[in-house]
Amino acid sequence: MPLKELLDPQGKTTLRGLHNLGYNSISDVRIGNLKDISYRAIETLSTSDIIYCEDTRQTSKILNHYGISTKLIALNKVNEYKTIESVIQNIQEGKVVSLVSDAGTPLISDPGSILVKNLLSHQIEVDCLAGATAFVPALVNSGFDLSGFVFLGFPPHKKGRQTFIKSIDTEYKTIVLYESPHRIIKFLSEYKEFVNNDRKLSISREISKKFEETIRGYIDELIDYFNSKAPKGEFVI
Repeated sequence: MPLKELLDPQGKTTLRGLHNLGYNSISDVRIGNLKDISYRAIETLSTSDIIYCEDTRQTSKILNHYGISTKLIALNKVNEYKTIESVIQNIQEGKVVSLVSDAGTPLISDPGSILVKNLLSHQIEVDCLAGATAFVPALVNSGFDLSGFVFLGFPPHKKGRQTFIKSIDTEYKTIVLYESPHRIIKFLSEYKEFVNNDRKLSISREISKKFEETIRGYIDELIDYFNSKAPKGEFVI
């Protein structure tokens, strides 16, 4: 769809400061469909002077799709500390600056929290655009009680992993976390070893994409399922 058809018919809004955008990229590990991106996000990206992103190659795909030519600069977990000063300088010079992640909403298990903390300490307000986050549709699809839930992000890879998994057993609210396809079976096996196995699980993958899938069951059933079918995509448990 041409960009002009997606923009506010009343005209573009002049935006200043950092815009923390939630949108779905078209990278291979994206969470969701390209069409999930909001009109407001497209407008903001098109009117920005600079877009800071996890991977310029991935973000350029969505920009190209919508005919957006905004300058891209990488900001990821490796260089976030080093990049903060230049972000602040660009904003103080009056540039329109945006922050996006490869998939979903920045800061939610993605880089950006250190940057936002520093911006606020410099009295720079953050304009957060509403956008997609993978765990919300996964929670809704689970069929579990959602009167209260706890989001834990990704489990630690090594140090503290066992403690992290054991802590699940002490929480009575619905718990939601992320895991990669390379570690999903390992997580389920560790869960079986350290946690009360009477707890039912719901696992969603490829959310908002063609092969979206949600599997519900007890731990042994889920381990058997993923041992018989190679795990693909990013997982929400």
